Amino acid sequence: MNYVSTVTEKDWKYLQPVQCSNGWLQPSVATLHKIYWEEYGNSAGEPVLFVHGGPGGGTTPVMARFFDPKRYRIILFDQRGCGKSTPNASDNDPAAALADNTTAHLISDMQELRKQLGIKGKAHIFGGSWGSTLALAYAIAHPDSVQTLILRGIFLCRRKELDYFYQGNAAAYDKNPYDMSLPGTYQCYPEAWRNYVEAIDVAERGDMIKAYAKLFARKPAGDKEAEALVAAAKAWSVWEGITSYLAPEQSAVDKFADADFAKAFARIENHYFMNGAFLGGSGEGNRNQDYILSNVGRIKDIPVHIVHGRYDLVCPLFQADELVAALRKAGAANIDYRITPASHSMMERENARALTDIMDTLPAC
Repeated sequence: MNYVSTVTEKDWKYLQPVQCSNGWLQPSVATLHKIYWEEYGNSAGEPVLFVHGGPGGGTTPVMARFFDPKRYRIILFDQRGCGKSTPNASDNDPAAALADNTTAHLISDMQELRKQLGIKGKAHIFGGSWGSTLALAYAIAHPDSVQTLILRGIFLCRRKELDYFYQGNAAAYDKNPYDMSLPGTYQCYPEAWRNYVEAIDVAERGDMIKAYAKLFARKPAGDKEAEALVAAAKAWSVWEGITSYLAPEQSAVDKFADADFAKAFARIENHYFMNGAFLGGSGEGNRNQDYILSNVGRIKDIPVHIVHGRYDLVCPLFQADELVAALRKAGAANIDYRITPASHSMMERENARALTDIMDTLPAC
């Protein structure tokens, strides 16, 4: 029997809640973007903003199942350019979806969404992977708006993390694909790594993120180039999909291989990663940023709960260790740090159980 690491129906504590309402946020600053949101649970309950990963991952209704629907007012929303938000980066011309699409814009959207939905006072902020990055950046910008941070798969989005996952041995791959002298996720997923690396010309592999950026920036001149662009987006997207699970089900990988999902996901991720996630700056020079740890003192008084898979190779565990150490150095006293026997995805059984347990045991507010 094959081992299955993903959450199954019997693992969920709560049934899928019924959607209470949905709609769109039109940001107040002149922009083409419209942000799609959904609400679940108790409309008079403790508000939780669910911050999805990627960037570019979007939300699905199952994400509301981490929370007791009788206790919490659960808000899911799709960040700019992805999911049901418009314009979408899966379009043939993604320029509009990537314009006015930075971390500062996403933080502003979260504040405006709170206002539109009548959320006053503090809210729980729940985010994993890139969602943990954005949740932390939001808390740094608006610490008085945050009741609790519930984070999974800490991602600090610095160059060393991105190199570990996206660069590895790519520069010398054509000469010796079995060279493992440099650290990286590729060491555990050689077959998937080959597909990711070989989507890029040999001469461009010294900087894989930049090479993919050049490829995604091209406007296809015909069907052949359009097909090549989709293939590259799938190579980028599937690389993350495959590596996010200890033992993935095919359906989980198929999501990342869907052409529309892959185009939005890959383009938005690459857009952010080429700019150091727009954390404290922008442009290629910002790829060396260390914004979150440099500003962690601003959130030292916020209770922080962290769930991180020991076998997470998308966002290796040392990032969570560094964040916890920085918080403690800054004087934070309320930290709950749980290391699970799991990989990266929130849909891994042990991660899902830990996250649900945290939400069930938070002090009432």
